[in-house]
Amino acid sequence: MRGVAFVLVMWVIALLSILLGSFAVIARTEGMQSRHLFDSATARYAAEAGLNLAVYGLSKPNPEEKWMADGRPYQFTFDGVEVEIEITDDSGKIDINAADPLALKNLFMGTGVDELRAEELADAIQDWRDPDDLRSLQGAEVDDYEAVGLPYGPRNAPFETLSEIQQVFGMDYDTYMKIEPAITMYSGRATPSAAYAPMEALMAIPGMTADQAQAIIEGRQQLPPGALAMGTSGLLLPDGTPIMADGGGLTYSVKSRARLPNGAGTVLDATIRMGGMNSAGRPYVVLRWRDGETS
Repeated sequence: MRGVAFVLVMWVIALLSILLGSFAVIARTEGMQSRHLFDSATARYAAEAGLNLAVYGLSKPNPEEKWMADGRPYQFTFDGVEVEIEITDDSGKIDINAADPLALKNLFMGTGVDELRAEELADAIQDWRDPDDLRSLQGAEVDDYEAVGLPYGPRNAPFETLSEIQQVFGMDYDTYMKIEPAITMYSGRATPSAAYAPMEALMAIPGMTADQAQAIIEGRQQLPPGALAMGTSGLLLPDGTPIMADGGGLTYSVKSRARLPNGAGTVLDATIRMGGMNSAGRPYVVLRWRDGETS
């Protein structure tokens, strides 16, 4: 009997050890999940603070104090979280509802697409947004979509979202991701303003090389606020035209990156329109919103 009792005691001890180990693992896992949720929420609110600070900077009436929307980084610390903000005036992007096929072709070629495919994509975009069923030279109409088994055809109307361009005949996700930083639907301009254009949009300007585009961005971001408005910056387009802060609308793309000391972080990418107070009591309206964690 003593032997049986000893075996039972050993089994009970082993079972209790397993239960305690399981509880320890569960407690540790829940602690890590709680920490992750806390870090994510902290980074998220810090990134939103960056967005609101960008709005404040853009609202300053003094041109010498107003934040520049040319993609230059602005950095600050919010409750121990490092935040970096980049603002791009959407007049520096290519409006997919207003740009002509040549500007669209240059956009695709600037991201490494070969000339023929760039022409096909540009004409397919034109056929998507125009109201008729007449095929452009290298474009695509409903018969072309049906021929490859797509259950839809061109909208024959302006794009309603940026991501809709992925449905255009011949477009793929990798190409979309390359042009996405350079496109908008809110500027109404046929060509981008070089005073605010990101690298991808600058490359769509005829004659522009990667080295020239990089030099323009670096030179532009070293200028004090208001310098481009006077046309004395010394920055030139490939054809010799001085770069001036023409345009400059009320729509901005704001990228706010927040990073905690432990490496956790969040990126908030939003497009906003300034002006007036909306129903939520804010001096801007959100047109597009995307956020996600960074490792």
